[in-house]
Amino acid sequence: MSFSSHELSVSELSLIIKGLIEQNCGYVCLRGEISGTKKHSSGHLYFRLKDQDAVIDAVAWRGTMSNWALKPEDGMEVVCTGRVTTYPGGSRYQIIVDSMQLAGQGALLKVLEERRRKLAAEGLFDESRKLLIPFLPERIGIITSPTGAVIRDMLHRLNDRFPRHVLLWPAAVQGQGAAEQVEAAIKGFQALPETIKPDLLIIARGGGSLEDLWVFNEEVVIRAIAECSIPTISAIGHETDTTLADFAASKRAPTPTAAAEMAVPVRTQLVLKLQEITARYSVALNNKLQHLQQTLSNSYGQLSRIIHTLDGKMIKLSDWGERLSLIISSIMSTKAHMLSIARSKLIHPTHRLDILHHKLDILNRDMITCFAQKYLINPTNRMGLLSQLLESLSYKKVLERGFAHILSSSQQTISSATTCKMQSFVTINFHDGNCKAQILAPKKPSEASNKKSQGTLFEE
Repeated sequence: MSFSSHELSVSELSLIIKGLIEQNCGYVCLRGEISGTKKHSSGHLYFRLKDQDAVIDAVAWRGTMSNWALKPEDGMEVVCTGRVTTYPGGSRYQIIVDSMQLAGQGALLKVLEERRRKLAAEGLFDESRKLLIPFLPERIGIITSPTGAVIRDMLHRLNDRFPRHVLLWPAAVQGQGAAEQVEAAIKGFQALPETIKPDLLIIARGGGSLEDLWVFNEEVVIRAIAECSIPTISAIGHETDTTLADFAASKRAPTPTAAAEMAVPVRTQLVLKLQEITARYSVALNNKLQHLQQTLSNSYGQLSRIIHTLDGKMIKLSDWGERLSLIISSIMSTKAHMLSIARSKLIHPTHRLDILHHKLDILNRDMITCFAQKYLINPTNRMGLLSQLLESLSYKKVLERGFAHILSSSQQTISSATTCKMQSFVTINFHDGNCKAQILAPKKPSEASNKKSQGTLFEE
């Protein structure tokens, strides 16, 4: 190993290392897994390539990526061709990628399956989200490349079957930026005014490899189709080709030409079908008219028989009316005769009033007599009896029968012996006058027992 005593700056050493690496490595073919992708505002893409033991920074310039059929994403295993160099500002080495391919079909299918599961879990492929394809759309929008056999074949088939108004939205169907163009076309059709907005969208592309068709596996395209408010038909590649756009679209067509056939019916077949239906309706209508005419004819016959029957009934009704009139006249005559007899037996009202007036006079006299007897004479007799009873119960009459009325010194009536013993002097009223009396104390029991005769109660 040689040694130089010449003093170097950091920049000079970085340039020497850069030259050595570029001179000795040159172009390399590198296989690894993409991670840490970051797209700069300038359009350049920065990412890392790694394997189990190492990692290297990588960069792809915007102009270079425009020619790639593959859009780099994290997790992809790819084979890159590029130039190894260093970045002096960061003292690290990197590879500037010129081309990129998937590292085998299996790696691409793995990415496709993982994306399909992710979007399916979000419900983007649910049948409930899909719109019905109109039977005969007035306007059809087609998203595809404006050049090539695809658009020519579709327009030719539409004109053969049933000419419709077609709106073409040109979009790249392969390469960098194609997914964004298809997404913009889907959203652009939805933003059109209702007067020109298509009733059906067809997203079409011719056949190709899995890498060529990868645009229609991009997540932005799938989400735009799933969220589209216009029914869509996906027509990507050939019948054996399947993309995630087929799962998200309202209907899948095996080829772009088949999509045109699904979009519109055959006009001549419709005309023949219409003629057939018209003929069948005409036959059915004639049969119905004949049936109604036969029914009407039968009804006329039944009506004649009903009229004949009614005529007979009317004759009978007239006969019964005459009989009823005679019966009513006879009954009325009989009832009139009976009324005349009953009227002759009735008392004249004037005579009957006289009798009632006479009875009323008699009743008035009896009522006056009864009233006088009850309310004038009888009350007088009762007053006499009551006066006699009152006189016999008077205070003086009671005294005349030997009773006396005793008053205390306070002129209160004494009605018991107990009250009397409590008085010193009392007044005794008789029927012919009164006298004063002194109340003496009661004698002792011994004296009372020796003396058998009753003592004097009163002392003047």
